[in-house]
Amino acid sequence: MESSSDEEEVRTFIQVLSEKYSPENFPYGQGVVVMPSPPGSPVKDRLYLPNILVLSDSGIGKAGERSDIAAFCAHVVELDLSHNQLNDWAEICDIVSNIPNLDFLNLSMNPLSGIELEPSMAEVFPRVRQLVLINTHVSWETVHKLTQNAPELEELFLCLNGYNTVSESQTSCPSLRLLQITDNQLEAWAEVRKFGQMYPSLRTLVLANNSVDSVGDSHDALQQLFPNLRSINLNNSGLSRWEDIERLNFFPKLEEVKAKGIPLLESYTTHDRRSLLLAQLPSVKRLNGSLVTTGEREDAERLFIRYYQENPQQQLPERYHVLVSKYGELAPLAEVDLRPRRTTVDVRWGDRVEAVALRLEQTVGDLKKHLRALLQLPANGVRLFYINREMSSVVGPEEMRCGSRALHSYSIRDGDEILVVPKVKSRCGSSNVMSTVRGRVQHPS
Repeated sequence: MESSSDEEEVRTFIQVLSEKYSPENFPYGQGVVVMPSPPGSPVKDRLYLPNILVLSDSGIGKAGERSDIAAFCAHVVELDLSHNQLNDWAEICDIVSNIPNLDFLNLSMNPLSGIELEPSMAEVFPRVRQLVLINTHVSWETVHKLTQNAPELEELFLCLNGYNTVSESQTSCPSLRLLQITDNQLEAWAEVRKFGQMYPSLRTLVLANNSVDSVGDSHDALQQLFPNLRSINLNNSGLSRWEDIERLNFFPKLEEVKAKGIPLLESYTTHDRRSLLLAQLPSVKRLNGSLVTTGEREDAERLFIRYYQENPQQQLPERYHVLVSKYGELAPLAEVDLRPRRTTVDVRWGDRVEAVALRLEQTVGDLKKHLRALLQLPANGVRLFYINREMSSVVGPEEMRCGSRALHSYSIRDGDEILVVPKVKSRCGSSNVMSTVRGRVQHPS
């Protein structure tokens, strides 16, 4: 009986590279470099290699021959190694150190929890600008070693890593522009403020799906901590006070805010949520992903005044007084009754007269269906004529021909009449119908 192993064979970077980008599996195309195998390489044929390599979910656990990586990947600028079995920084660094032009590296979903990075190894990341470490559970110590040795790093992705605290680094990373740290367990603003100290040039901070419950610094502190921040994402955070929204104005360059799904806004309508947020953030140009227009801002600020104007003086927010100085005291909006309008008319069918209440937003077609059921009208069809009792002697009856026309467009009033007559096909019969209609107009009961 042959022995077997439950563990899958760990594959090397070079093995997967040579299989995926072989002539049989990867056709030659634009942007692809044809790389002949170097002498002595286990790769038997040339490879068609683009400068963006996607080797995700391929069972990679080791680097393979470093000379082959260097020979094949000198032109590569982006590398996706997500969903593999890399659990040794030495193997990762062997790959990265032999790709001299690497700009983007994705290591997401590799089992790197508890695996520490030696300081000397971190020196192989000098040209990486975008680093993705989603769901790797790398330690903050490893993160700091990477940022300290990546002087060109601009974007860092640390989502789904289970962080509930932030360990400070003694060395800042002045090149970092974007930090995405969504879906972690951060709650206290005291942890979030550390990002300002470590990444002083930060422009975009994505904190969505953390339970951050406040923006807890003073005006001067926020200006010093985040002098360049232009965009902050607080979707599904724990913010529950308007004071925290007001403090967002302390970020001196903030232009974009996302704040959907926060407890503070749960009790408001969708329209009021956006308007009240917008009125509190005078410098924001984009809110919850949508561009803010001049007209929308004015409408929001006016709504803000009316929303608070009946509150006691001591409960008025500071922003209220600023906006009143801009627009003045505003009169409350007139209440408009938007309920469907109704009127009562006399409907005549032969010698029968019924008082019928009409909903004027209905159409002529709706009215015909209603009258067929009410008056037991014939199925072969009827014609309707509207008679304005005050003007009938001047304008005469008006046939209600168009089934899609709304009743309110006829200016129907209480006491007017609708005459119902059967449809007839012959010309003579049609003349008789019109004579009947004119008779009703000239001799009303």
